[in-house]
Amino acid sequence: MKEIKLKLEGKLKRLTNKTFKFDERISEGWFSAVYFLKTKEIVERFKKENIVTMQFFQKTDAVLCGTDEVIALIQTFAKDADKLEIYSLKDGDKIKPFETVLTITGPYQNFGYLEGIIDGILARRTSVATNVYNVVKAASLSGVKKPVIFMGDRDDHFTQQAGDGYAAYIGGSIAQATHAMNEWWGKKGMGTMPHALIQLFEGDVVAATHAYKETFPEDDLMALVDYNNDVITDSLKVAREFGSELQGVRIDTSRTMVDQYFFRNPDVLGSFDPRGVNPELIFALRKALDEEGFQHVKIIGSGGFDAKRIEEYEKRGVPVDIYGVGSNLLKIHIGFTGDNVLLNGKHQAKTGRKYRPNPRLEKID
Repeated sequence: MKEIKLKLEGKLKRLTNKTFKFDERISEGWFSAVYFLKTKEIVERFKKENIVTMQFFQKTDAVLCGTDEVIALIQTFAKDADKLEIYSLKDGDKIKPFETVLTITGPYQNFGYLEGIIDGILARRTSVATNVYNVVKAASLSGVKKPVIFMGDRDDHFTQQAGDGYAAYIGGSIAQATHAMNEWWGKKGMGTMPHALIQLFEGDVVAATHAYKETFPEDDLMALVDYNNDVITDSLKVAREFGSELQGVRIDTSRTMVDQYFFRNPDVLGSFDPRGVNPELIFALRKALDEEGFQHVKIIGSGGFDAKRIEEYEKRGVPVDIYGVGSNLLKIHIGFTGDNVLLNGKHQAKTGRKYRPNPRLEKID
């Protein structure tokens, strides 16, 4: 059974290394900045009796993620980890600028070399979770909570997928593009067809959709309709062919392309940017589907969507039912800092930094 299920059932407080599967070279300092390793040696020689408190924070409003991973890291690789005093917030907590999210108290040499790794975990996981949260929030402005599909598989190294998928889940995404993205939280990847499938059927969207349906009859039938740069024509083709079986059409028109609809209707041009997946094209597609009785067919928009763009679409009432978002969810824009702020229980920190107690912190057993 996945640990996340046990956690959701209240049978487990935090995810552990059974989920994260850390690289054992962490214990050798392989992933730590060399100056941390040198400091560890110096402290072991000259100041090994000192007790420090290390405090972690960041500088924006955010959705925190990565705390379970960090605690598992400390418990796995710190020396005498059971003797360290750790306080932490939880994954999914909303946090404020400069709010303390984690403190570790103990001999510096026992855990200090993990500081940079901790910062990196919190930075990446919190950035992705916050990005997804903002997109999901924007996609709900109409009062309808529209699904957001996390499609970040092609935008970063594949080894990051499991952690990014978990962070996206914490941020509110209910569907991920790969099985790996779902590994930590126990689901399977979802998706329909890429452009490559239509290419193999020589651009025949109907034939490609038939093949998909025969191969995966239990799936919701979703057709990709921008291959021929004529989304309304191809959407109507598949809708007429599959009727009530067709659940949705996905538009992924490149931002460097203008759909054929606008060349057939030049009178609508002149007051907007007609490239890519734009509101006017989606309005026209919805109208065309509805006029032929295909009100049940959902429209999935993908390609270059971020929170700001989705917010604009929702405020205008653009009839997108599902958003597919990729690279914009993976932008790492939240940096964490770890500071030693107490020495043997007394204030001792670089100028400008101080111990910031946080009553929301939970003591880690």
